[in-house]
Amino acid sequence: MQRWTVDLDEKGWQDAPEAQEVCNAIRAGELVAIPTETVYGLAADATNGLACAKIYQAKGRPQFNPLISHLPSFEAAQQHGIFDEDARKLAEAFWPGPLTIVVPKQAASTISDLATAGLDTVALRVPAGPVMRFLSEKSGVPLAAPSANISGRVSTTNADEVANDLADALSFVVDAGACPVGIESTIVAVVDGTPRLLRPGGVAREDIEKALGRPLEAPSPTSRPDAPQAPGMLSSHYAPDAAVRLNAEEVRDGEALLSFGPNRPAGAENAVAEINLSQTGDLAEAAATLFTALRHLDRSGAGTICVQPIPMEGLGEAINDRLRRAAAPRP
Repeated sequence: MQRWTVDLDEKGWQDAPEAQEVCNAIRAGELVAIPTETVYGLAADATNGLACAKIYQAKGRPQFNPLISHLPSFEAAQQHGIFDEDARKLAEAFWPGPLTIVVPKQAASTISDLATAGLDTVALRVPAGPVMRFLSEKSGVPLAAPSANISGRVSTTNADEVANDLADALSFVVDAGACPVGIESTIVAVVDGTPRLLRPGGVAREDIEKALGRPLEAPSPTSRPDAPQAPGMLSSHYAPDAAVRLNAEEVRDGEALLSFGPNRPAGAENAVAEINLSQTGDLAEAAATLFTALRHLDRSGAGTICVQPIPMEGLGEAINDRLRRAAAPRP
């Protein structure tokens, strides 16, 4: 595995020789870890079925769980997906940014069926993270890129975590520092004239509904748990090795504590380890540090991580969604 360190504050990083080497690796069907504004992505050429198969293999990811394809612009996304008025509103309001839109797949799209898990829809995103967007444009292909971690485990928000999980599978890891959002993209499906929230994430529900001018619906009642419409919809996901206990009002013997806000729960001083997602109760700060905090507490040796209650408004909905999946019974 080679490592390309990018300083986004320096002009001309796009002209580094490593940029061409990474693109050559992508076009050769190899895997590359690339940062976005949300989390690090395990990226491959989305038009290459064998390359997408390597993603599933490296992650141990079920093949019924579709992959998000990242593109450099809305114009490029329209070559692969059919955007109705609602989908277009969302793209214009939130791209580039942490919103994935699931739309009907264009008949002429070159994105592989393996990337879409055999569905007639496709999950598309134009990321705000400049490295992923640049490499998609420079390589000339959409980049299928789920989070760069073992499937079902905590997502990665810095290059060292990626290397610890996936070094043997990678041709390159592009290190541009920590991801500023720190939680995956929100996923909205617009496939039947009804925008549906499939996964909370880096764009709050309230902001999406404001852009649409109407509420988001729940996922289709015909959705099956063994065939999710979008990434991150499996019931047990983002799981550390330790058990996770939610909405903890007290810390029990032998537990690590994931706290939030200025008021700690009873017995906090006895926790095996503690990380506070945000001392001030800032949900954006909490989202940015969630996965790193879970990984750190998982290494504490505690059998259980107890989690202080976190509000459901704004990004709290996405944080609680990830925590519920981390706490779900393991398959």
